[in-house]
This record gives sequence, structure tokens and C-alpha cells, in this order.
Amino acid sequence: MVSPPARYLVFFQYFGTKYSGVMETSNDQSIVGVQNYLEKAAQNLKPVVPIKFHISSRTDSGVHALSNSAHLDIQRAPGKPAFNEKELVYSLNYHLKPEPIRILNAHRVTSSFHARFSALSRTYVYRLLIGCAHYSEIPVFERDLCWAPVGGCLNVPAMQDAAQFLLGTHDFSTFRSLNSETPFQSPVRTILQVDIRPSSGFLSHHYEHRGLEFWELKFRSRSFLYRQVRRMVGALVAVGQGKLTPHHIKELLERKDSRAFPPNAMAPPSGLFLKSVEYNEADLDTTIAPGE
Repeated sequence: MVSPPARYLVFFQYFGTKYSGVMETSNDQSIVGVQNYLEKAAQNLKPVVPIKFHISSRTDSGVHALSNSAHLDIQRAPGKPAFNEKELVYSLNYHLKPEPIRILNAHRVTSSFHARFSALSRTYVYRLLIGCAHYSEIPVFERDLCWAPVGGCLNVPAMQDAAQFLLGTHDFSTFRSLNSETPFQSPVRTILQVDIRPSSGFLSHHYEHRGLEFWELKFRSRSFLYRQVRRMVGALVAVGQGKLTPHHIKELLERKDSRAFPPNAMAPPSGLFLKSVEYNEADLDTTIAPGE
């Protein structure tokens, strides 16, 4: 008798610079997605049917994740018990070497659980570096992990004022890039949190004399539009540079037109991190009955 598949939710992180994004691509491309490597590693678990990762949150090429998530179903050969969570984490990480991708933890969930649709919210952080007059001044350990806008100085209080216009429920058409899904997606989103706070760099206490400042912009919503976070960050940086006023953010929202977004203002992918995907704890603390 073949036992039913066991469903798991896994949380994983990755350094996104070398990948085409998190989603899978055809394996004949020179650069593929994080999902390609996850599923290749999972095949070493010797499942009865190939394992598919259902990713909760898409990230683009160059974007990193402190914690993304996915669900997967594993059907083992007759007589083989379901993996426990620790076994699954260890086995996947063993087969992911030497990729900069790590499984953080796993939860057994019910067969009705969905990594994308069961998520309550997603939180992104964007790292800014202030004080670099030129790209060459970025510390070598921070390359591809932050954005140092040209000019080196930003009016952070003005950015914090502007960010308040993004809070709440709005039509974010101006703040999305167009893609194949645009005609089928509502542009209305609810931003639950926007914070701009000082942060720290990697070993930055060793070069305090350089006067560099790290800042984090944090955004939380149930879901985001394509490149919405990078466009919001880019607009806020334009405010910090004096190219826009805080009130311009409100005007951009009211335009409801992606073509109204200032040209070349979108933030690069390198400073963007998916920080976390939030779920109802009750969904992750479930005793699975046989057959579920």
C-alpha cells in the first residue's frame, strides 16, 4: 500500500547575486533559479514522485532572502516513514552544498496548507549605505548587499516623512513595474508597516573613522506588486536627495500610472532582502493525523 504524501513548509535563505531569481528556470540556461537547486537537492531524498517546491514569495535576480518559504509534498516508498523535520533539514542542506542556499527549518503541515496563500504577511528590508561619494568606496564585504546612492548624502527625516504617505491601503499602480501578470492583478495593496532606521554594516565598527552610515527601510504587507518595494525605495531616496519632496510621494500614488514614476529612479536589487514570511502559528504547530 502506498502511503499518502507528507506536506512540509520549509523556510530557507539565499545569497541572490548568482541566481536568476528564486523561481525555477529551464536547466539549459547559464544562470538558473534558487528553486532549481532546491528541487535538485530534494531528488536525493529518493521520493516516489518528483518533488516540487511551491514558493511563497518571488524575488528577482540579485535579491536576497533572510527567510523565504515554500511547501513541498514528499511521497516515500511503501514502508518508509515520513521524514521528521530535523532529518529533512539536514538532508536538504547536505545536498545543497556548496550553494549559498540554506534550509533554516521545516514544519509538517496539513495537505490543505499553501505556502503562498496561507501567508499572513511578508516583510522586506532594503539596506542603504550613506557616505560613499563613489561606488568604489563601498566596503568590499558589502558589495552586492546594499545600495550606496550617488552623492553620498540623504535627508533621512524627509524620507521618513515621505514614507508615511505609503502606509495604508492605496492603488499602487505608479509603484509597480509591468509584466505579464499586470492585467490580472489588482494594483490595490495595504502597507502595514514602513520604517526607516539606522542599521549596522558587516564589521563596520572596524572602520568607523570613514563616517559611513547604514540605514534599513522596512516594509510589511500581505503581498506586494512586481518590483513595488524597489520602486518605493527609489522614490524615497529621490526625496532624500532633494529631487522630490515628501508630498510628491502622495502625488505619485494619486497618478495611478506606472509611466508617472520618475525615470531611472528604481532602486537596484542588491540591497533588497526578503526578511520573513509570516504565518498563523497554529498552522505550524499541528499534530498530523495518519493520512493527512
